Amino acid sequence: MKSYKELIVWQKAMNFCKEIYLTTEKFPKSEIYGLTSQIRRATISIPSNIAEGQRRGHRAEYVQFIRIAYGSGAELETQLLIALDIGYLNKDSYQKLDILLEEIMRMINKLLQALNS
Repeated sequence: MKSYKELIVWQKAMNFCKEIYLTTEKFPKSEIYGLTSQIRRATISIPSNIAEGQRRGHRAEYVQFIRIAYGSGAELETQLLIALDIGYLNKDSYQKLDILLEEIMRMINKLLQALNS
């Protein structure tokens, strides 16, 4: 593989970023420096760390960056639950995002397994 852009998980994470940005646009403006910012940063961290790790050129570094991407996904799972609990997300929006994130997390986990074998 020549580029991280060929990775389906990176492509899905990029599309997920768009979904998150569109969704968080509807959050209260008072949250722009709070939960909205946290959610956006965690989301952006996923494809960014996949890309950076792949470009580093060393397997150990790649594994570390994939772990960071996975951690950002876990952080995001929590933040989306908070957004649901306080009413910034309705159940349908939450479920849609959760399903997409679960798929990305599974793919990251598989990538991590492949890199470790």
